[in-house]
Amino acid sequence: MIKKNFFFRGYRSIFTHDSPAIALTCCFIAIGALFKNLGFNIQESIFSTVLTYALPGSLVMAESMLIGASLLNIFLAVWIVNARLYPMAVSLFPLMMHKSQPKWKYYFSCHFIAISAWLIMKSNYKNIPKKHRIDYWIGIGSATVSVSVIGTFLGFSFSEHLNKDMMLGLAILNPVYFLCMMIGASKTIPVTLSVLFGTILGPIIYLLSPEWSILIAGIIGGTLAYLVGEHSVS
Repeated sequence: MIKKNFFFRGYRSIFTHDSPAIALTCCFIAIGALFKNLGFNIQESIFSTVLTYALPGSLVMAESMLIGASLLNIFLAVWIVNARLYPMAVSLFPLMMHKSQPKWKYYFSCHFIAISAWLIMKSNYKNIPKKHRIDYWIGIGSATVSVSVIGTFLGFSFSEHLNKDMMLGLAILNPVYFLCMMIGASKTIPVTLSVLFGTILGPIIYLLSPEWSILIAGIIGGTLAYLVGEHSVS
C-alpha cells in the first residue's frame, strides 16, 4: 500500500513557492481549448490529458489529428516525442528503488515522468527516507496530473474567450518556467552549459531549419556541454 503521509507530503509540494502549478495550469488551459476546437468533448479532453500527460505529447497528438494523421502515426509521433523522458526515468528511479516496495508502484508511477514532477523530486528526494520515496513521488505525480486536468477543464470551458495569440502565450509559459527552474537547479558545469548552449544555438539553427532546430540545438548543445564538463574534470 501507499504510505499516506508521504503521499500527501508529495502532493502538497504543488503548493510551494517554486511550484509548477500556475505554469502547468496555463499550458493545459491552452490544450483544453485546442481539444475543444478539434471537436473533442469534455470527457475525451480530460481522458487525453490523463493518458498523454506530458505537454509536448498532447500538442503533437492534437496537431497530428488536426492534419488528419492516422491512429498509428499519431501513436508513433507521441511515443517518439515522449521518449525524451527516458533519461529522466533512468536518473530518477535508482534514487527511489527499495527492496521493501512492490514493483507495481514503480511501473505505475512511470506515467508521472515529466520535467515538472522530475524537478520537484530531484530537489527534495534527499529529505525523504529512501524506503518511502516512491510514495512521495506518486504524490507529486498525482498532484501535477490533477493540476493538468483542472487546466484542461478550464481551457475547454472558456475556449470561446481565447484567441490564437492568447493560447500561444499560455502554452509558452511552461517552457519558460522549466528553463528558469533548470537554471536555478543546475549545480554542475555541464547542466549550466547545456542550457546556455541550447539557448544560443536554438534561434540560430531555427533560421536554417525551423523543423529540426530544437533537436539539433539540443544534441549539439548537450554534447558540447558534456565535453567541456569532462575536460574540466580531467
